[in-house]
Amino acid sequence: MNNLRKIAVASVAAVLAFSMAACGSSSASSDGNSGSTGKAVKVNEKSAKATSLSDFGTMDDLVKAAEEEGALNVIALPHDWSNYGEVISTFKKKYPKIKITELNPNASSKEELDAAKTNKGTDAAPDVFDVGQSIAATSTDAFAPYKVQAWDKIPDENKDANGAYYADYTGIMSIGWNKDKYGDIKSLNDLLDPKFAGTVALNGKPAEAGAAFNGYLMVNQLAGGDINNLQPGLDFFKKLKDSGNLTTVDVTNGTIDSGQTGVVMDWTYNQASYKKELKSKGVNWEYKTFPKAQVVSYYNQAINKDAPHPAAARLWEEYLYTAEAQNLWFKGGANPVLLDSMKQDGTVDQDTLKDAVTIEGKPVSYSNDDANRITEWLQNNWDKTIGN
Repeated sequence: MNNLRKIAVASVAAVLAFSMAACGSSSASSDGNSGSTGKAVKVNEKSAKATSLSDFGTMDDLVKAAEEEGALNVIALPHDWSNYGEVISTFKKKYPKIKITELNPNASSKEELDAAKTNKGTDAAPDVFDVGQSIAATSTDAFAPYKVQAWDKIPDENKDANGAYYADYTGIMSIGWNKDKYGDIKSLNDLLDPKFAGTVALNGKPAEAGAAFNGYLMVNQLAGGDINNLQPGLDFFKKLKDSGNLTTVDVTNGTIDSGQTGVVMDWTYNQASYKKELKSKGVNWEYKTFPKAQVVSYYNQAINKDAPHPAAARLWEEYLYTAEAQNLWFKGGANPVLLDSMKQDGTVDQDTLKDAVTIEGKPVSYSNDDANRITEWLQNNWDKTIGN
């Protein structure tokens, strides 16, 4: 079962940006041995300053430079989060001369940047980041601009114009449930049925956790609100509480396994992981999104400006924006940023596409200012209406 990457935060910039992690894992490589020693490292300045593949020459030249470094440090990549386990293992098979060290798989976006600062100048620093939008947008001075070969295929709204960061994948906020136990869920009001007593859960508190924040926005849209009118969502959650169906138990792998949280609002890629894991236990976990409430939140790739392995970092990014890697994210329940492009050029995995949950229509979007305003509103209204 996957780590939810959920963390409590004080401001909405973190709500949107933190990679929703339960912190605590120490450095570990994908083969179980740490490849980072914490020793000072001297980097190749040419590689560290490269802003595109042309600065290396050809892809073969980039591969050679990365293999000479022989290592890559990634961080905050749980194996069952958007199928990152297969993404990592496939990269290792393609480039076996590059040893991957996985630093704190459950780190938040902020902790990723903290790790870079703490370990600056050593071989223990992360080479690359996978961070939320707000952290990405406010941390460009920590990133090394680099435009992958697929740069022009990434929509302008999903990338920094200078190449400091670029979106990689998003989930869609959804409702998941034990279909064998509860039958179908067709609308929001179905959740008021007494059969859901004490089992409907957000993934955290909406003013404190990104998944819960976006789950609230989904419910608010379905209840007739929008990002400027937040009251309908609160009114619905009040009804859900009064009916006895809402639980504020923190969602964990254990609560889902036990059925304590039998209905969960979460990202589609997390739901896909639940579905896969629970199937082996004989549970039919279903999930759905709603066309009028397509709440999305892209994560973003960035290269540490002080990456100890700058060529390997750039090779990693080139790999992630190939159809092969994008399809692996797609297989894991995420919508990769190049999905529309791959549909057009025929490189999307058709087997995945036929069963995938993809964005329908115009997604619900909001600015950082909107997010701060919404979080402040939730801080002022959620606890006094719903309780702690």
